[in-house]
Amino acid sequence: MSEKNPALTFFDRIASGEIKPPALAITLGIKPGVFGPGTATFTMDADPEAHGNVMGTLHGGVAATLADTAMGFAFATTLHEGESFATLEIKINFLRPVWKSALIASAHVVHRGKTTGLVDCRVTDERDRLIAHATSTCLVLRDAQAEGRRLGDSGEG
Repeated sequence: MSEKNPALTFFDRIASGEIKPPALAITLGIKPGVFGPGTATFTMDADPEAHGNVMGTLHGGVAATLADTAMGFAFATTLHEGESFATLEIKINFLRPVWKSALIASAHVVHRGKTTGLVDCRVTDERDRLIAHATSTCLVLRDAQAEGRRLGDSGEG
């Protein structure tokens, strides 16, 4: 019988409320959704009162943070014992403005190599319209590079 991936167990604990999500997720109202090997979804209710820019629409940095959260969690599900990762690059295309909307960020790992990986994310609204598309390049860290960068090292676990 195979044991469950430690990252998925960690995410289940966040989703169940057993441990707190990262502080920025709490601040922005980002909530965990469904996790699986190489995949993760997060949701948030965008509101111009809390997340707006000077034009009254969703601030691009908030949308990027939602996508980055989903992509990071998706990539973390691919990590092996003793590994961690760092984001090398994130790219996001904003495709339509958002005022008040329920957003879903769905990420999946496109490629997981020995040292780098590529993750893709679609941010959609409650009508399944594409709001933004993002990609992330991740660097796998091992041994001393991974020290202090493992799941739960920030005090959640």
